[in-house]
Amino acid sequence: MTDAAAGTVVLASNNAKKLAELRRVVDAAGITGLTVLGLGDVPEYPEPVENGASFEENALIKARAAVAATRLPALADDSGLTVDALNGMPGVLSARWSGGKGDQANNDLLLAQLADVPGSRRGAAFVSVCALVNADGEEAVARGEWHGRIVAERRGANGFGYDPLFVPDDEVAAGRTSAELTAAEKDSLSHRGKALAALVPALRSLAAAD
Repeated sequence: MTDAAAGTVVLASNNAKKLAELRRVVDAAGITGLTVLGLGDVPEYPEPVENGASFEENALIKARAAVAATRLPALADDSGLTVDALNGMPGVLSARWSGGKGDQANNDLLLAQLADVPGSRRGAAFVSVCALVNADGEEAVARGEWHGRIVAERRGANGFGYDPLFVPDDEVAAGRTSAELTAAEKDSLSHRGKALAALVPALRSLAAAD
């Protein structure tokens, strides 16, 4: 992927923790010559309506809007939790599951909905789709999934969203929730880490095009 504004990419998110995660992945990949900006580093622009029916559609909506506003390459993530017992919900509605009341309310609602569901049926997966769009309209999209289960009570103070309720299947996690993992452990295992890792070649070529 090449671009006239090589050497810079904008993360189309107001989530400071997502921005930090992206920067860690870029650093871990050894990508040099690439400056990662957040929305606070560029002129403010109206946030697009995320009305897509899928993670892919919403990620592209956000990345395209950032490119149109800044004329810089943009990377956007759309992610959420899919729960087997809820037929894949909350899915793209994860952040707004409780009507936009925030993480605590979302977690409270999810626990209430699963109150009578036994542990054997609490399978779930975090899904992340990252879209990288350059000023010429060239696009790259990558999807990552992180499988596990939902526990009956919150554990851990790291992470955000549904992290305190999600125990991944990965053996290295050893029964810990996502919110009990270190940042490095989460980066190597998580849905977002997998999606971002798949885009490393495109990010590297963007940096190399300077």
